[in-house]
Amino acid sequence: MKSEKFGRIINIISTSVKQPIDGLGVSNTTRAAMANWAKTMANELAEFGITVNNVLPGPTETERLEAIHKAESAKKGITFEQAENDRKSKIPMKRFGKAEEVAAAAAFLASPAASFITGINLPVDGGLTRNL
Repeated sequence: MKSEKFGRIINIISTSVKQPIDGLGVSNTTRAAMANWAKTMANELAEFGITVNNVLPGPTETERLEAIHKAESAKKGITFEQAENDRKSKIPMKRFGKAEEVAAAAAFLASPAASFITGINLPVDGGLTRNL
């Protein structure tokens, strides 16, 4: 990448980089470390035309999110739909993201249009993250 004077490094991490998720201490810590590593690399590689950015997905329609809702419904004695709706109610857009929306954010950061963007954390979370 250095010899080509061009490159894109895009990490898919989590909104926990900006707002820790309850009960995930080790995961929150690891993700925060990854985000800080990326910022360090962004600063070191920028002069070579290499950008380093992080995409921070919020709740996204995946098999993993479905499994979380199944476990939560069993644990709380509520329906799957109630578990799902409880989580959606906390998202300002009142829905889960789609994998395609996360991919679109990464594609933008990989594009020439994002050539002056480096060292950022881009939440793709429907407004869930409560800080800037």
